[in-house]
Amino acid sequence: MEIKIRRVCIEDAEAILDIYAYYVLHTAVTFEYEVPGLEEFRQRIRHTLERYPYLLAEADGRITGYAYAGPFKERAAYDWSIETSIYIAEDARGMGIGSLLLDALESILRQQNILNVNACIGVPAGEEDEYLTFASMKFHEKKGYRLVGTFHQCGYKFDRWYNMVWMEKMIGAHRSPQPSVIPFPDLRIE
Repeated sequence: MEIKIRRVCIEDAEAILDIYAYYVLHTAVTFEYEVPGLEEFRQRIRHTLERYPYLLAEADGRITGYAYAGPFKERAAYDWSIETSIYIAEDARGMGIGSLLLDALESILRQQNILNVNACIGVPAGEEDEYLTFASMKFHEKKGYRLVGTFHQCGYKFDRWYNMVWMEKMIGAHRSPQPSVIPFPDLRIE
């Protein structure tokens, strides 16, 4: 199976939303309760692409996952820190797509002069259940992220309380003066 990573275009929104809808409706991976409408989702994509990469994976021509970056915080001093999100189609998990997407995303972020990559991950407050496991946290650990904090029982979904962890990975050198962040649209990427 050939897996291709490419930039998302607005025409991909429906297929990407289909992937996300599964996580909203059937998991506590996202703490969002309702699936956003297609136009709202398109606007989210447009807004992200104004500054950050939004990538997808295609396996034999079918969209099987996506990943994007967003601001960690909106203030200028945080420009070198971002938050990532990654979602894989339910029937495409375990095929290495997540690793390919995250590697490609980090590569672009390095070109943008981003230094700190953060992941906000929902995790069980106790044992794993049918809605949430520790899989995302373990995946990020394997990719070089380290745990920096836990918020206890901060998310409530499916009549259960869940924790949220922050993980981070440094992907660049912290210097002074620090080169400015280059907006994604200004990069020349093949």
